[in-house]
Parts: sequence; C-alpha cells; structure tokens
Amino acid sequence: MHDVPAVAIVGMSGRFPGARDLDEFWRNLVEGVCSITDFTEEELLAAGVDAAELRGPGYVASKGFLEEADRFEHELFGFNATEAAALDPQHRQLLETAWSALEDAGYDPRRTGLRTGVYVGGGPSEHAVAAQVDGRLRARLGPMHVRVLTDREFLAGWLSYRLGLTGPSLTVQTGCSTSLATVHVAVQALLAGECDLAVAGGVSIDSPYPRGYLYEPGGISSPDGRCRPFDEKAAGTVGGNGVGLVVLRRLEDAVADDDPIHAVIRGTAAGNDGSGRVGFTAPGVDGQTATIEEAWAAAGLDPADAQFLEAHGTGTDLGDRIEVAAAAEAFRGARRCAIGSVKSNVGHLNAAAGVVGLIKAALMLRHRTMVPTVNVTRPHPDLALDDTPFRLLTRAEAWASPAFGPRLAGVSSLGIGGTNVHVVLEEPPTPAGDAGAGRRASGAGAGAGAGGADAGRMVLPLSARTEAQLAAAARRLAAVLHSPGAPPLADVAHTLAHGRATLDARAYVTAATCEEAATALESLATGRTTAGGNAVGAAWAAGQEVTWPETGGRRTRLPTYPFAGDHHGALTLGPPPAPEPEEQATGTEAAVTALFRTTLALDGEQDLDRTYFAAGGDSLTAVFLVSELRDRFALDVPIELFLTERPLHELITRAVHGEEDDLLGDLLDELEQDEPEPDEPGQGERGR
Repeated sequence: MHDVPAVAIVGMSGRFPGARDLDEFWRNLVEGVCSITDFTEEELLAAGVDAAELRGPGYVASKGFLEEADRFEHELFGFNATEAAALDPQHRQLLETAWSALEDAGYDPRRTGLRTGVYVGGGPSEHAVAAQVDGRLRARLGPMHVRVLTDREFLAGWLSYRLGLTGPSLTVQTGCSTSLATVHVAVQALLAGECDLAVAGGVSIDSPYPRGYLYEPGGISSPDGRCRPFDEKAAGTVGGNGVGLVVLRRLEDAVADDDPIHAVIRGTAAGNDGSGRVGFTAPGVDGQTATIEEAWAAAGLDPADAQFLEAHGTGTDLGDRIEVAAAAEAFRGARRCAIGSVKSNVGHLNAAAGVVGLIKAALMLRHRTMVPTVNVTRPHPDLALDDTPFRLLTRAEAWASPAFGPRLAGVSSLGIGGTNVHVVLEEPPTPAGDAGAGRRASGAGAGAGAGGADAGRMVLPLSARTEAQLAAAARRLAAVLHSPGAPPLADVAHTLAHGRATLDARAYVTAATCEEAATALESLATGRTTAGGNAVGAAWAAGQEVTWPETGGRRTRLPTYPFAGDHHGALTLGPPPAPEPEEQATGTEAAVTALFRTTLALDGEQDLDRTYFAAGGDSLTAVFLVSELRDRFALDVPIELFLTERPLHELITRAVHGEEDDLLGDLLDELEQDEPEPDEPGQGERGR
C-alpha cells in the first residue's frame, strides 16, 4: 500500500454558509447545524429581487448564503478601489482564501519557496454577466480590463500573478464536479513533478446578495428550501455559495519536512458517463462505478475497506438512486460503510461542491469523528440501503480505529455533463517527530537563545497591513497559545518567521513558554509594548530585512490573517442605475483629471502628487488611458509618459498640453540617477 505514491493535504481554508472559517465549519458539522438561510420578504426586496417573482407561486426564499461575500481587502493584493469594485466577488474570495490556505500550511503566501501550481475553477456569476453589458464600466476601464477582472477564465491567473506562484496555472471547469476535478489534476501534476506545491479547489458565488429560487415540479430544486440526501423525504437540492481550497504536497516531501498534514490523498480518478445515461444532465451508473473503482485501484486499496463515503448527494430522487446503485457496486463487501453529504448542511455549492465535501472528510479524519447528515430521519425505502454496504449517519460518532488498517474515506463529486471524480482519503500519519515535539514544547532545545534573547526565549514576529489588524492577529494567537492543545513554542516562532508575509504594521514579543507568550500578545493587542530588547526583532519591527535564527521548530497550524476589507458590492442584472450627472469640468485638463480620478479611484488632491504606479496604476490601465485620451479628447499621448517619475498632476498637464519631451531620454536619466553606487546598501532592489 505504501509503495504507491501519495499526496498530503498540508493546508486548507474555506468560507461556507454559516462559517467564516474551518473552525466554525467543523463546529457546525459536529453539532448537526443546517446553515441554509431562510430570507424574509423585506430582505429579498431590499436586495433587488423582483416583487412579482418573489410573491408568485413556487418562489422559495432559501439559500446557502455566504455572509459578506462582497468584502475584499484590495490593498493587500494591489488593486485600487475601482478595480476592486469591478473584480468579480469570486476572484476576491478566492484570493483571500488562497492566502489563508497557504498560511494554514505554514507557507508565506507571497514567497512559498517552492514551484507552486494553481488549479481552480468557479461558477457562473451575475456580476460577470452584468459587467459585460455595463457600458459605463466598459467605458471607464476598457473592455479587456473588465473581462480579466470578471471572467472565471482568469481565476487561476490572478492567484498566480498576485501571489507570485510560478508553477502551472489552470482554470478547470467540469460543472458541479469542478473543484474535485481540480484536486485530481493537481495530484497528477505533483506526482508527475510539474510542481512541488499545489493550490486546488473552487469558488461559487452566483450573487453575494440574498436570493431565493423558483421551484419547478420535476426539477432538481427542493420545494421547501432544505436538502435531504438519501432520506425518505428527499425532494431536491438547494443552491449555495462558498469557496474552498486545499494545499497539496507529495507525501514523502511533507513527511520529510515535518509538515502538518490534515489527511492523505491515496488515489484519485476522473471519468465521464459518455452516452450511457438518459440525458445530458442525468447521471449514469456505470460511469460512476468505474471512476470509484479506478481511484481505489490507483491507491492500491480495496474500496471494501472504506469506512465512510462523502457522496455527491443532491437529494433528488433520480440522483440519489443512481449514486447509491453505482457506489454499492464499487464498495461491495464493505463493512457497513457510513454515507453522508455536506449538501444537507450548506446546500449545493456548484463549482465548490466537491472541495467542501473533501474538506469535510479531511476534518473528520483529522478529528477521528464522523458527523451527521442533517435534515434526515429515515433512509428512502427505494434506496434499499439495508441491501447495500451503506448506513446513513444521523448523529455524530467517534470514528473507531479499524482492526484491519487505517481510517479510510471516499469522496465523490458528479458534474452535469457527466464528469465524475472520486478521491480516496486516508487519516494523517502520526508525526515521526512527536518525541522531538515534546522536547521543543519545553521552550529549550535548538531554539534556545534565538534572535539574541535570553537563553530559552523565542521571538514571535507579527505583521499586518494595519495596526488594528495587528492587534486582532495578536489576540487570535494568544487564544491559541492559552489553549490546552497549544503547539510547541519553537514551532510557533518558526511558522511566524517563515510562514507569514511581511507587511507594514509590525511588532514582536519574546517568551520562554506558551503562557508567557499569550500574556505578552494580549498586552500587545491592547497597545502595551512588552517586546524587550531583542536585536533581530527590533530590526525587523523597524522595517529592516532580517535573517531569522533557527528555532528547531517546524511548520504548525496557527490562526491565519485577519482580513478586514471594505464592502465593494457587486453588479446585478436588475434595472440599470440612474445615469451619473454630466461632468461639470470646464476645459480639457479638468475632464482628463476626472478621467484619471475615476479610473484610479483617487480620493483627495494629495493623490495627484503621487506617481502613476504609486497611485495604483498598471500597464493594462495605462493602455486603456492612452486609448481614452485619444478617442475622447483627441490627445496623442505616448505610453512612456506613464513610466516616468512625474507626479500625476504634472503627467496630466503634459498629456493635455503636449509639451515636447524626450521621454525615453528622461527615463534613462532617471534610471542612471537612481542607480546605487557599487558599495551602496540595497543595490539591485529597484524595480523588484
């Protein structure tokens, strides 16, 4: 079994209905919480739902609603406010979730140090469609800029670009099985050596606003806003929004580096039903069975040894019957394998449906606990579960260690169009360094004296974009270090030094024990300085680049970045907004200034004292502005003007009045003037 190459899940992050993070998600799962929201009429009307549709027959005011799905900390990712408002909420959520997932794995999101691949997919969104028909938005940003900010085709590209990830970058689309298909592709890429770290998963936010749906008899939607997979009352599914990502490494590499491991992917497979089904949107039995058997064969395991199956589980009459029949054939001989579906908790998350099931199963393996399928009472009699290897879980239970091997689970995801994916999961291995971890927990060992502190003390660096977020990060970490299961302090110091991005607001504390560190962090959060006189920590807090000393620690799971972005809203397909008043600008220069202000989201006069790139401009926006200046104002402006170090107000003046310049010569002069002397510190930093 262990001769077969495998992949470790070393990081995870997700935002799902009723859960801002995976800790909340796990609590909801264990407690059997249904996180589908029932909206009031007032909420739906305020969100722009048509009153006639809402009050008409068949409208179901329920959804797996993702709270604050329009928020985004755009400054952290280099977008200005105008771009952030145009950026599809799916892109926004995926960027922040990728950051958190890499941090959960113990990697600096901006410098992973490994060739990192990106494999993601998304669902259709109202914002993206509305953007393509919004003439004012296209006039403001340009058609190409609007497209790259809204089309799901560029989901992977934005992650790679903004996080500096240089491995393969693929957007995968297979309908409802999209996000589990991304995991399959990522696993194959890792095993083939195409990358050494991979981010995989998906997002689905059709609209960040409250929405219901129209129930149609005979369709796939539930008439009462609840999804009851495999239950006698099962009558359809409910839509939902969410985003989930996993970070993957080859198992041998993860074990060698002592990485934290959520679960192990032993095998994956993907296939299609072909024409062996009654219709394009209908599932097929043989194709599902073949995919499951192929995944377990790739793992070198017998599906009869599985103890849990996370099923696709739409709760539709046809879908449930076909899925149980297909899985029963593949799992024949299993010892009463439990079956469930997370759709009962959060709804059907479309392109993110597979990864939320994978994350659920991985959490179950890590916590050694099986969680219930909610909204169910008795299995549907037509499924004849007593004649299959399966039993339907209706309450949480301890996942006992099997006598014949490790804890094993299968995860299935099925897509409209026939693409089936199955993943074989195994519980995480017992860390080989447990004895060493106990030694590190004492605060002594290899980390003693780290960073020039007193013997046995560790330096814990923290950073964030703002002081308020820095305080929030300190409070979160203090809570973890106060808990009974706190990680060794050497691991904490190592992860904070090497597994977090270095941002502008910085602070540090020193401590010899977790309790001492927690107390110091609580003081830091309230504005009291307790760092002491550590030279390396002080240099880092002052904004300098430092080389952190070895602590003897390893990567460990710690609280991730406390995002605090603004609400940027989303475009809708409702009645168009009232047109903006005509510009009151007098003269061309004032009108051009207004164009720059709108395009770059500039607020005050002081913004015009900044250079183009310092104000948030980029090359694509420069091309758009050159085009707008030509088409709207008949100004022939060379793009080199945007590359100079002139403040914006001077750039605009030169653009309007067309003063003759040797722009290329000016640029060369600026580069020569700024070039540091050979022995000047920081040589070569310009332009990085």
